[in-house]
Amino acid sequence: MGAAPEAPAATWTAMVNRAYDHTRPAVRFGDLTWTGRELLDRSAGAADWLDTLGLEPGAPVPALAATSADALALVIGAAGSGHPLAPLGVRMTAHEIASVVSATTSEVLLAQPEFADLGRQVAGLSGRRVAVLPELHCSARELMAAPEELAAVLHTSGTTGLPKPVPMAQRRLAARARVNGSLCALDPESFYGGSAPFHHIAGLGNIAVALAAGALVTGLPRFTVEGWALLRELGTTHTSMVPAMLETLLAAGRAGHETLRTLQYGGAPIRPGTLRRTYEAMPGVRMLNMFGQTEGSPISVLTPEDHREAVAGRPELLRSVGRPAPGVEVRVDEPGADGVGEIHARADHFFRIDAEGWLHSGDLGRVAPDGCLYLLGRRTDMIIRGGENVHPLEVETILAAHPEVADVAVVGVPDERLGQTVVAFVVPADPTAPPEPEALRHHTRARLSGFKVPVRWWFVDDLPRNANGKVVRRLLREPY
Repeated sequence: MGAAPEAPAATWTAMVNRAYDHTRPAVRFGDLTWTGRELLDRSAGAADWLDTLGLEPGAPVPALAATSADALALVIGAAGSGHPLAPLGVRMTAHEIASVVSATTSEVLLAQPEFADLGRQVAGLSGRRVAVLPELHCSARELMAAPEELAAVLHTSGTTGLPKPVPMAQRRLAARARVNGSLCALDPESFYGGSAPFHHIAGLGNIAVALAAGALVTGLPRFTVEGWALLRELGTTHTSMVPAMLETLLAAGRAGHETLRTLQYGGAPIRPGTLRRTYEAMPGVRMLNMFGQTEGSPISVLTPEDHREAVAGRPELLRSVGRPAPGVEVRVDEPGADGVGEIHARADHFFRIDAEGWLHSGDLGRVAPDGCLYLLGRRTDMIIRGGENVHPLEVETILAAHPEVADVAVVGVPDERLGQTVVAFVVPADPTAPPEPEALRHHTRARLSGFKVPVRWWFVDDLPRNANGKVVRRLLREPY
């Protein structure tokens, strides 16, 4: 008889320890390469340094860090020493960061050397002391954690207020790593390269999955066409992005990537034309759309097979976010006559849940007869026009498919007769020749009820977005 299969690791730290107990390359940034053993030993060195700072055991430690070898060692060492890292957005202002730091119990703010000045500003505003990450030395310390201890803390993007902390327990992050790793086909032969901010679920959240799988890891501090070329030259096999990044690459004629096997995207639907051009540039790539949020992801997934089916004649699939991910139970809470309600979901890999294990997503949606989940926007963004509910995301998805529209946001503004009316802010694909409002109106009306069609159209250079790339609708509504 063969050996019994190895039991799944109970913690994310144990998964990382198991994955990198070798001398093969594990981390590559520029000319720097660490083996798996070096990554673990430097992570242990980071844990030793954290122990010298007088930190409160188990309490999250705010940090200013960007994707790098040291940042990976720091987050691994922090998770395995009872000092879970809470990375913050380094592109925010000192005042914005200070407001988040002030809400923590930590007396210390960590900063990589390149963010030391920003860290000192934040420390002054928040009454904390700043500790600048030194050169990390190797240590033989064994990193350990219990299943209910925190591995890390991420913050929501805070479009309507102060970003909220989302604690990531070790066992739940381990479960997320198994689900995502399987969906993305990540394994020790993979080479993951991302470009999302380190403090974001698409940044550290995806890197954590790659680390648990034992993949070779690299990354970019931010997305650029040149950075994509670097990932291609390195031979990365897996990455993640938002559709707008993909369209930038396609417009520049630079999307080709011979070694890429899996491209995960999220945050917005992909246009049918964009998907077709992506397959032309990368014929064998596996496309996945994962719907989720910092509090829990993935909730649902549009699989590689769904994407191939969409280009073969079912483009309407791309308006959905697919079916529940493995192990996920989805329900529509208090659905109306149209079947629309708030999406609730339950799974072992969700982080912020109620007493019964349900994640309250705040997203409105409905489940079609074929099991696909269709999103209709945030609960707080819903427009009530003359007693009829209009879901902005539904309208935006239709408009975004128009070839002359590069980006779009739909909001409700006050109206004396109807209560609210629908207004669209459109970024033209060609700024010198914006589409005719009547053409957009006809395009929308052919697909949606009349009360959902915008009555006013504004053409803008860009849309206001927060540090995580989400449209800040409040800024669009304020002039009204």
